[in-house]
Amino acid sequence: MKNQRPIHPDFQFLLDTKNQEVIDLFHDLRQYILELYPDSNELLYHTHALTAVFSISDKLSDAFCMLPIYNNHVNLGFNKGTLLKDQNKLLTGTGNLIRHIAVKQTSDYRSPKVKALIKEAIDFSIKDMDKPTKAIGKTISKIKK
Repeated sequence: MKNQRPIHPDFQFLLDTKNQEVIDLFHDLRQYILELYPDSNELLYHTHALTAVFSISDKLSDAFCMLPIYNNHVNLGFNKGTLLKDQNKLLTGTGNLIRHIAVKQTSDYRSPKVKALIKEAIDFSIKDMDKPTKAIGKTISKIKK
């Protein structure tokens, strides 16, 4: 495993309230995404779910995927999922843009098909970005204390 980016303390505090299985899935999936795109910025939120959003800039609008953490599972969400080709029909959901893959075990995302989908989302976000970013590889907490 490559050097791991530390988890922001605000996020870790809330993550520690989840069950260990969900915490372990989140850690592994987060590391997987950071290995696929190490320069991604991680935007952290706590709204209806504790969520780590991965973006090619410091803006939510440039995000390629997100990891909302619920009590018993994690989702691998795609912010512009309806705009992706999703050739293997992996995505579910009914929103205008967002689609997701429910994650209950590592085999739900550690596959060539999901890896290709994440890379497609990254490529789409890079092409769709309005202007270049100065923020690269940062963790930005939007969690209100």
